Amino acid sequence: MPKKRRQKALPPRAKRMDRSARLQSARSWVKTYKGKNIAAGYRKHFGVDWICAFSELEILGVRIDPGYKRRVLKSVEGHLAARQRRKAQHEESSMVPFDPNESFAYIAGYTAAGFAYGVTWEEWERLELIDRDGNKNNAGNDEPKESLHF
Repeated sequence: MPKKRRQKALPPRAKRMDRSARLQSARSWVKTYKGKNIAAGYRKHFGVDWICAFSELEILGVRIDPGYKRRVLKSVEGHLAARQRRKAQHEESSMVPFDPNESFAYIAGYTAAGFAYGVTWEEWERLELIDRDGNKNNAGNDEPKESLHF
């Protein structure tokens, strides 16, 4: 009989709440909060982003410095833009700079940078197994003239 799989524990209840439940719970949380930065604490406690934390705290009547809010939101935009740039660079670098069929007769795999490695057509032809057109060059001789040493 197969072993029963153990269910994963749920995240904390405060992080599973929708907006109405969060606002109701946050009324008492705001009164008991003892940290220095209420927006960062709210964001961490309830698992929301900066925009949501600022808007919900304003709904609750908490005063937030507009300069601080502007700096944080600008920083978040910068992080998103940097993330998109990194993603675009990764997509560009993952493209193979050459056609593997032109350079390799057999591709054994790819490096972490996305470059192919394997047996080149020149090495394959030295073995006299097959030419670039796909025709066999085996003239009754089962063994290749020279072997590859890696």
